[in-house]
Amino acid sequence: MSDQSSLTTNPFDDDKLREECGIFAVHGHKDAAALTALGLHALQHRGQEACGIVATDGRQFHSHRALGQVGDNFSSQRVIEALPGRLAIGHNRYATTGETILRNVQPLFAEFDFGGFALGHNGNLTNAAFLRRVLVRQGCLFQSTTDTEVIHHLMARAHGDVETRLISALNQVEGAFSLVAISQNKIIGVRDPLGVRPLVLGRLDDAWILASESCALDIIGANYEREVEPGELVVIDEAGVRSTKPFGRAARQRFCVFEYIYFGRPDSVVEGISIYDARKRIGAELARESGVAADIVVPVPDSGVPAALGYAEGAGLPFELGIIRNHYVGRTFIEPTDQIRHLGVKLKHNANRAKLRGKRVILVDDSIVRGTTSKKIVEMVRQAGATEVHMRISSPPTAHPCFYGIDTPQREKLLAFQYDVAGMARFIGVDSLAFISIDGLYRAMGQPGRDKDQPHYCDACFTGEYPTRLTDRESAVTELPLLRTASPAA
Repeated sequence: MSDQSSLTTNPFDDDKLREECGIFAVHGHKDAAALTALGLHALQHRGQEACGIVATDGRQFHSHRALGQVGDNFSSQRVIEALPGRLAIGHNRYATTGETILRNVQPLFAEFDFGGFALGHNGNLTNAAFLRRVLVRQGCLFQSTTDTEVIHHLMARAHGDVETRLISALNQVEGAFSLVAISQNKIIGVRDPLGVRPLVLGRLDDAWILASESCALDIIGANYEREVEPGELVVIDEAGVRSTKPFGRAARQRFCVFEYIYFGRPDSVVEGISIYDARKRIGAELARESGVAADIVVPVPDSGVPAALGYAEGAGLPFELGIIRNHYVGRTFIEPTDQIRHLGVKLKHNANRAKLRGKRVILVDDSIVRGTTSKKIVEMVRQAGATEVHMRISSPPTAHPCFYGIDTPQREKLLAFQYDVAGMARFIGVDSLAFISIDGLYRAMGQPGRDKDQPHYCDACFTGEYPTRLTDRESAVTELPLLRTASPAA
């Protein structure tokens, strides 16, 4: 779902890959909307631009969608009481297709001849612009600029019940999708045949839960049941859970390996693997591959912490919090002055001088995108008195954009596209720089290495080997919004 505007939740966070979206659903609980709001809280890391919940009491659908974070919009009892019913779905949005405006906020709702239907989408459709152009020529009227709305229009042109129409629509799209949907009396969850994006099934007493990650089950006290499998569609109604595989089977699943490196919450378990443990193993493998004489290992907070712990254990070096993060920057500097922009990283990170002075430091981070923040952090660590600064990255070089739901810069702006590793080291000002190898990453994930013929994960951002067609990119099809929504004055 890519937003080309410069507005970000944190203007000094633009050197990280952006999370995709988070989805959550409840069937059969009297507090469905409240539980959904809690689930979205747990999934806030997957999208901070907007959030929404659609609930139904079996007769009427009730919706609340808003820009901003969950706590800003769903903390009021009045809002929750306006979302009655035992079925609800929710969505946290980071825009990877479409502007950050209210009409793009999900879940998207539409009225069909079979009744109301709402949809929340994590992922990105790589032929959405092509399909949109075809549908517009056939008379469809689009109300948003998000790729997800294409699914609604494809369903409207199909025949049969809600499941048949959804399957028909999804058989026409390409790319990555994990979806939650709600109709008058059922919840539907579905993953694309490659299983690029996560989706788990849980249970809370007699209620069934769908969520992007297991941490969202934990917050409401639900039990993890299983993963929704790649290519699986689950229908939850009063009779329970029914499963089908309507898309055929892919030769091999291609789950996004970056979920383990950065996107997933450390306390989540995905595909049976603890994300926290995976990051520690990646750090240990990185130490084996690229050890260097040093005094301490320091994470770039917060995402670099588990890998740095693994690196320190693997290298037999002390782990120290040499950089302290300020968690309360928020939107304070949404329109910063040039002077504040120059301060940049210091608003978010500060050097712990007592631990850095006179030390040979290994900085561990999860990725380098543009390299601008890495450069500032290295400068800060040197100014704090470090005698040497070495940087170790727990992913291979990010040299290719993602088209499956991660917002990445254009390839020309990726530092790994512009330079080799030695050039990147000079750019960010370190004494040495090393990335985990692609085979080392796979070894840390329990594989013997990367099978170049059938890789286990989607690793296109490192290798450039995309597992699906990229129709919109190949045909240079784009859709620009004709309507600009004015933002209210601050």
